[in-house]
Amino acid sequence: MFAAYAARIDADDPLSGLELGELPEPQARPGWSVVTVRAASLNHHDLWSLRGVGLPAEKLPMILGCDAAGVDEDGNEVVIHSVIGQTGHGVGPNEPRSILTERYQGTFAQQVAVPTWNLLPKPAELSFEEAACLPTAWLTAYRMLFTNAGVKPGDTVLVQGAGGGVSTALIVLGKAAGLRVWVTGRDEAKRRRAVELGADAAFESGARLPSRVDAVMETVGAATWSHSVKSLRPGGTVVISGATSGPSPKAAELNRIFFLELKVVGSTMGTKEELAGLLALCANTGVRPVIDSVLPLSEARDGFARLAKGDVFGKVVLNP
Repeated sequence: MFAAYAARIDADDPLSGLELGELPEPQARPGWSVVTVRAASLNHHDLWSLRGVGLPAEKLPMILGCDAAGVDEDGNEVVIHSVIGQTGHGVGPNEPRSILTERYQGTFAQQVAVPTWNLLPKPAELSFEEAACLPTAWLTAYRMLFTNAGVKPGDTVLVQGAGGGVSTALIVLGKAAGLRVWVTGRDEAKRRRAVELGADAAFESGARLPSRVDAVMETVGAATWSHSVKSLRPGGTVVISGATSGPSPKAAELNRIFFLELKVVGSTMGTKEELAGLLALCANTGVRPVIDSVLPLSEARDGFARLAKGDVFGKVVLNP
């Protein structure tokens, strides 16, 4: 079957390890299902995998891709929850929790095998392309806002970085929940698009805000950390789910954190139940993921290159 996979690890030139070609089809096994992939979406996790983060060389070749929607062996339209081993279903009792592409082959292929427990029904209201955007970036945003931020309708939330998959999800979901959403970004066009998407205001990175916010959604890391902490009201919360600019800020702002009793909450992916809630929210409210572009799987390298350059607004979707 045709697939996009990591053939080599290169921390400095990750795209040099990306190959497109034929690999063996997945084999069925007890407790697992083979899904015919109709759509899959790119995440920064795929770039980190090509750099060797979470993907050891002995696991190569590894088909990339965490997210997908497709059809199972019985003809059911399904969405894949990409966290494998979250409750032990389909794996051995001593198998650590992981996401697709770390220990198990991913979704950038014509077929993928996952534990049957990891399949959720795809709502009829969502296209395969829309559904394929949800299990990683949108689920991450959903958990950040509704499980970990402690915000309520009317609160103000700052989203650091306009344009990425998680950031655009935070804007759309935040507005759907009745929050006031502010966004920062270096690129003027992306700030403008964020406002068109529903953000109440967009500011240059590092800009002084009109007032302090109740919560900050942080995925950028070192480059925005100090601004995130300084933007919070006393008792506010910063939720961090990534560090695309690096994990080690020059200033940790510890004095401000303890003096103002700020909360720092780590957030990673989400549960199957949260993904079910996200799917229901989209189906029932008309909320839809923001799709930057849809490419055939044969053009996956172009999608990876655009993601690496930050030249996307929303999700890049691949069709096998």
